[in-house]
Amino acid sequence: MPTTPDRRIRPATADDAAACARIYAPYVENTVVSFETEPPSPEEMARRIEAATAEHAWLVLEVDAANGSEVIGYAYATQHRTRAAYRWACDVSIYLDQDRRGEGAGAALYTALFRALAERGYRRALAGIAIPNEASLGIHRSFGFTEVGTYRRIGWKFDAWHDVTWLQFDL
Repeated sequence: MPTTPDRRIRPATADDAAACARIYAPYVENTVVSFETEPPSPEEMARRIEAATAEHAWLVLEVDAANGSEVIGYAYATQHRTRAAYRWACDVSIYLDQDRRGEGAGAALYTALFRALAERGYRRALAGIAIPNEASLGIHRSFGFTEVGTYRRIGWKFDAWHDVTWLQFDL
């Protein structure tokens, strides 16, 4: 899904917060993809966008819709760890409207995100994936992410323990 006149990837702004919150809410409410238990408000999402764009990046994919443009997905990076030696690494995440998966939107967003991160001097991207999640493992592996380890029974959600597998990618 390359950028075309009817599909654009651009840096997120606070104006995108409501759309990002809408996209993210089903992942929080219905899956273990996110370990959050309450969907963040648009105001909280705006704060997260501002924090991510200050040092890393937050991109949205918008498409033309009947009533204007519509954000259908986003990808972002955040600090991996707080110690100075980790400053060249970041954690990455991607979320798409549930009905827009499998169209290449995720690959387009990640391609643009990884380019932006490399331009900012980052060298490693890491992704933590709650298991099972073959779709997320698949897109990450397609970019060359390799597994570096699994935290066993680390997250408690929906009355069960869940593993998180960590993957790493050289930008």
